Amino acid sequence: MTTIRRAILIAAGRGRRLGAHTDEVPKCMVEIGGKPILGWVWDALSSVGVDELVVIRGYRGDVLEQFVRSFVPSAVFVDNHEWQTNNVLLSLACARPYLDRATYLTYSDIVFTRAVAAAAAASPAEIGLIIDRDFRSIYGGRTEHPLEEGEVADLLPDGTVARVGKKALPPADAVGEFIGLTRLGQRGVNVAARTLDQIAVRYAGREDEPFQRAARYRNAYLTDLWQELIDTGIQIDPIFIDGQWREIDTGQDLERARQLLESRPKEWTLP
Repeated sequence: MTTIRRAILIAAGRGRRLGAHTDEVPKCMVEIGGKPILGWVWDALSSVGVDELVVIRGYRGDVLEQFVRSFVPSAVFVDNHEWQTNNVLLSLACARPYLDRATYLTYSDIVFTRAVAAAAAASPAEIGLIIDRDFRSIYGGRTEHPLEEGEVADLLPDGTVARVGKKALPPADAVGEFIGLTRLGQRGVNVAARTLDQIAVRYAGREDEPFQRAARYRNAYLTDLWQELIDTGIQIDPIFIDGQWREIDTGQDLERARQLLESRPKEWTLP
């Protein structure tokens, strides 16, 4: 199996729910356990052979570039000039030229262990979503980001993904939560890129019309793209994990993640 060497980091947003933590820096530069969020992401992905990083930037892009080049000098940056008014899907579209070879896509507000990256690397999926089966345990006491906001998923009878996204289904019926990390093999990335192009043509001048579960195409999520693929007959596979990741969306999430990493240092630093 060919090693995927590229990762695309979707990092244009500010992360307002983190309050003062992002007054001067993008969310992925906020520190957890002695390392920025992006540091954990890069550590995990580089452990499975990733050596090429594409960063989609917006808020404080100058600060982000200086930071990233300190440990990935070869990183490539693309700008989402409309980051204040669009969302994850259109942010990814800014990096369309880099959807030309196998890649990982990752949110910039998650941390995950090397074991999670290894699961993604070991999968044969052409389009594989990393899905946490143990997601409910994370939400105990998570009052600022309730379970109803999770990007939950369920499966078709053949074991492939049926529905995915916020409010895609009742959380009680979900098999897991999409953590924000995607594996795209060469065929998978070709399909995703072609579909992005088709959607862009369809919604040209109609950015305020609904797309999938998004009230406006302009504000669509990445999961809306995955659901579009599923609805048109494209197979998307789950890559299951059980924990070993966290989303950092609120100040409460940040404190809880810091406590987690401090209490389980070996899990987060060893292969």
